[in-house]
Amino acid sequence: MIITYENKKSEDEIISQTVKAKLETVSGKNAQNKLIHGDNLPVLKTLLDEYAGKVDLIYIDPPFATNGHFKIGEERTSTISSSKDDEIAYSDILVGADFLEFLRERLIFLRELLSGKGSIYLHIDYKIGHYVKLIMDEVFGRQNFRNDITRIKCNPKNFNRKAYGNIKDLILFYSKSENPIWNDCHVQYTEKDKTQLFKKIDKDGRMYTTIPLHAPGETVNGNTGKEWRGIKPPKGRHWRSEPLLLEELDKAGLIEWSSNGIPRKKIFLDEKDGKKMQDIWEFKDPQYPSYPTEKSLDLLKFILKTSSNEGDLVLDCFCGSGTTIVAAQELNRRWIGIDQSDQAIKITNKRLSELSSSLFSKVEFGLIEQIEENILTKKSYIQDPFLKPKQEIKFSLQSGKQLGSINPRDINSY
Repeated sequence: MIITYENKKSEDEIISQTVKAKLETVSGKNAQNKLIHGDNLPVLKTLLDEYAGKVDLIYIDPPFATNGHFKIGEERTSTISSSKDDEIAYSDILVGADFLEFLRERLIFLRELLSGKGSIYLHIDYKIGHYVKLIMDEVFGRQNFRNDITRIKCNPKNFNRKAYGNIKDLILFYSKSENPIWNDCHVQYTEKDKTQLFKKIDKDGRMYTTIPLHAPGETVNGNTGKEWRGIKPPKGRHWRSEPLLLEELDKAGLIEWSSNGIPRKKIFLDEKDGKKMQDIWEFKDPQYPSYPTEKSLDLLKFILKTSSNEGDLVLDCFCGSGTTIVAAQELNRRWIGIDQSDQAIKITNKRLSELSSSLFSKVEFGLIEQIEENILTKKSYIQDPFLKPKQEIKFSLQSGKQLGSINPRDINSY
């Protein structure tokens, strides 16, 4: 399924019409980590010269097409309330088709920056997310979709509108290929989990549960389909381990026999690392953010630990408060952060300097400025900022051929 709308350009048009940003290093020349103050679209094209296929993880929290302004003041950062004296941190005024094309243009360049083992996490809200999912399918391929993650962002709210309370947003997780970096992360069992999942206690006081010794699927010729202790696996199933290993487990006291002679394997709580993370996450927004829409540091650390390794390159081209950058720095990843907002660069710089103080060593990075601004494409076009009937979003039931990746050499030729 392909989403169509007025003024949607081809990938070739986007690549050829986007002008590279002219960048100037203000400080930290030759540093491997970079904080770039500029418009991310031309900056991303410039980065292709050095980083095409080299970025291992991308996290972005772009505007949500809210058609509003987000402000910041000296005393507090506002998300709902604000003072007339507050400065605008950033404006989120593109909506409808304009917003989707704005995002799609950047996603195309981000795809080209991703390494073959790379992943991208896109944070978006429930009002526009289902449209963005189709854009992500188009750019990265439906086969590379991994998860639609629900993120619990706040406590329940009281309100008068006729609808259910909104306490979540979503994160779309895609990979560049079928074999991305993946470090299986677990979360600790709660006390409730422990009592519900590990209801049994052995003679040594260890909490445990039991699981079947067999698994789905019949084995025709292998040992896992044979009898063990005079018992054959149930119809349509096979032993999880060969009979010789089952015998060893039984001798070690790791198999429990029921009163009617059914064997099950013991699983002890103190031998488990925790439970596997599911697709509903609770990482609530900071109560006192330093920047509008600032996300939880624990959220970003979890993503980085799961989808990158030490020394890998992480990129956030809507870096805002710099949470991705701080997480990358603390976890020993290389990083590139980009934002057009003066306030975003100021806050990120401040957080990195505070990080230096806590770690007793200076965080080294290159601070880079875009020399020319507002020069986004060779051929600009005017769009109505609102989604009008003539800009109706349509769905095409075409086969949706895989667009694939563009050869970086072709990009550099424009």
